[in-house]
Amino acid sequence: MAATFNWNIATCERNISDGGVTVVHWRCDASETVGTGDDAVTHSASSYGTQGLTPDPSDAGFVAYDSLTEDGVKAWIWAADVDQTAIETGLQAQIDEAKTPTTGTGVPW
Repeated sequence: MAATFNWNIATCERNISDGGVTVVHWRCDASETVGTGDDAVTHSASSYGTQGLTPDPSDAGFVAYDSLTEDGVKAWIWAADVDQTAIETGLQAQIDEAKTPTTGTGVPW
């Protein structure tokens, strides 16, 4: 089974003068439940980051802060530099490790 990924925009930093977004703070949460009923265990992992943007109010595609949608901002960060596939792959690897650990800690006594 594969994890479920939930991308959220935590906040946006903007220029007050023109409403241009300069920094987007994003989060991706992943979870996967193994088993059913009382035996179910949910494994989770998350990643948080920021993406800088250079707004240009003279550009025909400019969208000011007051007109933003979360889906639109997600598209911006993925088009800019946030590698959605790499982040989701990394989170899935963390969950896979939690489900079937390959390392451990402790002392033998």
